[in-house]
Amino acid sequence: MSNPVFFVPPGSLDGLGPKSVATVSGAEGHHAATVKRLASGEPVDLVDGQGTRGRGRVQRAEGDVLAVVLDSVEREPRPPYRLVLVQALAKGDRDELAAEAATELGVDGIIPWQAERSIVRWKGDRAAKSLGKWRTVVGAAAKQSRRAWLPVVEEVHDGAALAARMNRAALAVVLHEDAEEPLGALLDAFSETAPDGDGEVLFVVGPEGGISPAELDRFVVAGARLALLAPHVLRSSTAGPAALAIAGDRLGRWPARP
Repeated sequence: MSNPVFFVPPGSLDGLGPKSVATVSGAEGHHAATVKRLASGEPVDLVDGQGTRGRGRVQRAEGDVLAVVLDSVEREPRPPYRLVLVQALAKGDRDELAAEAATELGVDGIIPWQAERSIVRWKGDRAAKSLGKWRTVVGAAAKQSRRAWLPVVEEVHDGAALAARMNRAALAVVLHEDAEEPLGALLDAFSETAPDGDGEVLFVVGPEGGISPAELDRFVVAGARLALLAPHVLRSSTAGPAALAIAGDRLGRWPARP
């Protein structure tokens, strides 16, 4: 069984090595000492969200402080390509469910998208509160899945900002039920011609009411490709994670075990 993970500030593991003592305080330290009730000698991992992982054992866990004697500090390379989920805002908690599952499946970034047909609207105080909730959900999912890299949840984008982002991407894929090209085939062709693991790949998921024709035209002009994900329509909360699972396999991010 893998070790429980606790986040530390970026850079705080730099320069540390075997037998160094790393201290975790604040909410993470409180969770380890008071909620998890870790005992001396238990194995834990400390990660900084930027790819550095420290493995060690609990020296002390009291109050809101966790002290860990490190056995090793490793730098985990970033996987090939940078996979970004563009998730349209959706009613209920379907957009948050998508962000959570995408994190477990290895997404590198998440962009909330205020689509023309999104029923949910992020405005004023609600925008800041909702963005904060997404980031909390993603952080918890990264911790649960023992990730050393923490996905970046960006500010909400509108159609114009998203089209500009597509112009800069190595590949932008709009998941659409009317597309003819299967997603797997599109990714296979991309991996054969793209630079070796470089560039950003966007996966765009529309709202419950679908992507408007005007938005779809704008995205195609910006260089986006339409791809068919499944023979039937998936929910907004399911489409993005399904696409990321396919991408993990087709783009070499989930290598088969020997």
